[in-house]
Amino acid sequence: MRTRHLALTCCLVLSGCNTSPPPHSNLENLLDAIERRLDLAEAVALHKWDRGQPVQAFDREQQVLASARQAATAYQLDPARAEAFFADQIEASKLLQYHLLDSWHRARQAPDLPRQDLGQDVRPALDHLQAQLLVALAQFDQTITINCPGQLANALHQRRREASRHLALVRATGQLCKSA
Repeated sequence: MRTRHLALTCCLVLSGCNTSPPPHSNLENLLDAIERRLDLAEAVALHKWDRGQPVQAFDREQQVLASARQAATAYQLDPARAEAFFADQIEASKLLQYHLLDSWHRARQAPDLPRQDLGQDVRPALDHLQAQLLVALAQFDQTITINCPGQLANALHQRRREASRHLALVRATGQLCKSA
């Protein structure tokens, strides 16, 4: 009897070692997509630095918001939800751009990095990410829970990076837990 109990215990313990990790959650997928969008903020800031342009680009922002609003229904999202979400993404990107430009002004130079063309490279990448973000937002909205603020805070804490990047990610997710 004791051998049988020991064998059963060993099987249970070993089977726990063989389990695959839990699937990437909808929240994690959405945060990954948000971070990919934030990754482009430096290229945008470099473009604006080189041309002496302001961070605020009202016309482009309105185009992005209108595009998100128009595409929302194809992803089963409320257009107002999509627009608010992308407004947060824009503000988060601008927050990073302001931070970068400020540090470059203090240093009196921008980093010597390869430049990307805003129209040819960066905006198409941002437009491509829009679809990924809308898919991820729709999937997230299907599984949103009452514990969303706590889950989001924990997920953001686990991704903690430099202060400016963390703050931008917090800004990008500012309205995420508000249901549509």
